[in-house]
Amino acid sequence: MSEKLFVADENEIRHGTVMDVYFDRTKKILEAKGLSKVQAVAEVTCGSIPNKWPWAVFCGLEEVVRLMEGLPIDLYAVPEGTIFKARDSASVRVPLINISGAYCDYGVYETAMLGMICQPSGVATSSARVKCAAKGKTVFAFGNRRMHPGIAGVLDRSCFIGGCDGVSSEFGAALCGTEAVGTVPHALMLTMGSNEAAFKAFDEIIDPKVARIMLIDTFEDERAAAVAACKAVKDLKGVRLDTPSSRRGNFKELINEVRWELDINGYKDVKIIASGGLNEDSIKDIVDSAVAGFGVGTSIANAPTLDFSMDLVEKEGKPISKRGKFSGRKFAYRCPCCFEMGVALSPDAEVKCEKCGCAMEMIEKPVLKAGKRVDKERTPKEIRESVLEQLRTLKELA
Repeated sequence: MSEKLFVADENEIRHGTVMDVYFDRTKKILEAKGLSKVQAVAEVTCGSIPNKWPWAVFCGLEEVVRLMEGLPIDLYAVPEGTIFKARDSASVRVPLINISGAYCDYGVYETAMLGMICQPSGVATSSARVKCAAKGKTVFAFGNRRMHPGIAGVLDRSCFIGGCDGVSSEFGAALCGTEAVGTVPHALMLTMGSNEAAFKAFDEIIDPKVARIMLIDTFEDERAAAVAACKAVKDLKGVRLDTPSSRRGNFKELINEVRWELDINGYKDVKIIASGGLNEDSIKDIVDSAVAGFGVGTSIANAPTLDFSMDLVEKEGKPISKRGKFSGRKFAYRCPCCFEMGVALSPDAEVKCEKCGCAMEMIEKPVLKAGKRVDKERTPKEIRESVLEQLRTLKELA
């Protein structure tokens, strides 16, 4: 029997094997001292958003809900997919999640809960920024190879929610309610000995429902290879340029040259997809070329995590906090026009946006009451569409 891989299974996560050990020690002390029933409110906030990004996408809440469901707690949160800023105009951290109940009933889940939102929110934010850089053109997420396979589903779901149009793993695609996307690696052409042999074999063997997009830069000039792919595959949908930087030169010009050759040879409906080390900045350099879409891997998958933390802000109904934090149960507000954030001690406060003067809206929603869901789960497609609509509101996305 093979040795176990270095990844925690769901049972180990739920039973706290992967928690920071000091949470378990804290629970044992509180139970031993008769304090296991002390009621407390904990809030989850983000200290800052990396890379001086002006906003971030809140992602991963559904997995937190699945982890916490059934516990004797109440959980409130801003909706998954919310575009937010970390602090209000007075530099008060905006609470994205509030949990109330006996601390011993939920404190041991802090490690897992934060991990379920820190990385996904970073990935979703990077995905959204790439989608904006692409000016709404198609973006495929190809970054699974840059992260541990144990989190492929988390990674793909986060990419999709942030705005990517498709993901590359079947596991992730199933979570998103889509079909996995991808062409073939250069290894197929190299193994079969030629582009033409590989193109024809793909067309012969792979399910006709899979879009025919051929990788054309393995052996020869991309212009000639693009035309050859059109001749080899009857219903070709596109060609992919994964040309390495050492051969790329002016990538924008190369893309436009390929487009010209396709057009003059009668293949105007064949799209061009670009990939290979692309990021938010390099996409901006080529987005106004004839490119129709992008395959993006490392720059999204390796996105910086968001610095979420969980802190107690109320004990037995009285405000409390550690030094450096703001005490009291708080509610998140957001301006519907410019998305500036506000924080208030009441869910029905009148909070005005200091930037544009609009009345802010309280955006927190009840998620779990006594451990039971308040509303049904939202699908990744629904969350993704809400992200794209918010980006349009901010005029980040056409």
